Amino acid sequence: MQRKREIVTGIDIGTYTVRAVIAEWSQAAPLPRIIGTGVAESRGLRHGYIVNIADTAKSIRAAVAKAEKAAGIKVRRAFISAGGIGLDGITATGSAMITRADGEVTNLDIEKAIESCSSDAQVLQNKRVIHSIPISYRLDGKEVLGKPQKMKGTKLEVKVLLITALAQHINDTILAVEEAGIQVEDVFASPVAAGYVTITRHQKTAGCVLANIGAETVSIVVFENNIPISLKVFPIGSTDITSDIALGLRVSLDEAENIKLGKVPEGTSLPKKKIDDIITARLSDIFDLIEAHLKQIERNGLLPAGVIITGGGSATPYIAEFAKNALRLPSRIGYPAFGSDPAKTNGEQIFKGEIVNIPAWTVAYGLCVLGFSSEKSAGGDKPSWKEIKDRVFNFFKQFLP
Repeated sequence: MQRKREIVTGIDIGTYTVRAVIAEWSQAAPLPRIIGTGVAESRGLRHGYIVNIADTAKSIRAAVAKAEKAAGIKVRRAFISAGGIGLDGITATGSAMITRADGEVTNLDIEKAIESCSSDAQVLQNKRVIHSIPISYRLDGKEVLGKPQKMKGTKLEVKVLLITALAQHINDTILAVEEAGIQVEDVFASPVAAGYVTITRHQKTAGCVLANIGAETVSIVVFENNIPISLKVFPIGSTDITSDIALGLRVSLDEAENIKLGKVPEGTSLPKKKIDDIITARLSDIFDLIEAHLKQIERNGLLPAGVIITGGGSATPYIAEFAKNALRLPSRIGYPAFGSDPAKTNGEQIFKGEIVNIPAWTVAYGLCVLGFSSEKSAGGDKPSWKEIKDRVFNFFKQFLP
């Protein structure tokens, strides 16, 4: 009897492009193998949120069609990304009384404590919780080192990072994907998906910040002790650099984009110092926002694994060196890992003519990896919404301190 193929699709719906990755799980490999990719220009989005569902659906369909053709299969279900300025990270605390008569902490007690964190209707108004990631626990007022399961006490308290998105944006994104003829399996935050394939466990444990520089937004997620402890999105992106160059040099947007990437047309004499000044000014704006957030959470200059830069904007020349000086932290460009150390896979990997080992593909490929992880915990059958909730909780158990 032929074994059923284990295949997952990830769709990264960005402001500038839609990227689809189809991956197949093999027991012989540590990470899924890419069997199909597709990219299309995004339409109907602004700052990461949808303004025209029909146009976005066409873009999704175009990207998925290319991936289907390469993989030779039909995509019916997919994991999708949530990003844009509506994405946010909120630190909340909750508590639950231990239910067992002998005072032993159970998984049910932990779930109740975590669920109580999202009970503040005013804070979460118009928002939907995508991930609830435990940061720390206290049992009867004392800090718990490690996991609280099977410990004994009366009251369990938990500090949680709630990653939220605007409910309307999530609903519109799901509608756009479904209009493209694809069923949504689950939604993952873009920075979390990118971090899962660009940062090693050692780096997450030591402490680092992942900066995903998109077209119109910059999203960051801070890791410490292998746990995401903070997430923030800023309404600024790489297209702002392009626009500044176009205005400053009075050239077209296409020319400005090439200049930003260091592709100055031959035979043209452009003022290099002015170009550098324009790019530097906008990069300063971006990294000033990141530095301000790190100061707010008291982590500025205190993340040994440094800053990892990914997303389409990471192609801007010298951006890693600029980040190193601006944040006073080690800095590198984040590449997706295909079964090896992410820090050692910065060579180009080409899949049927498409270079996929570039930072712009980290979210789409990360969605596949997360999708496989969550499907494994759920048994692989078509899930109910309760099962989806349970599988995501089980997946994020790995973040328990």
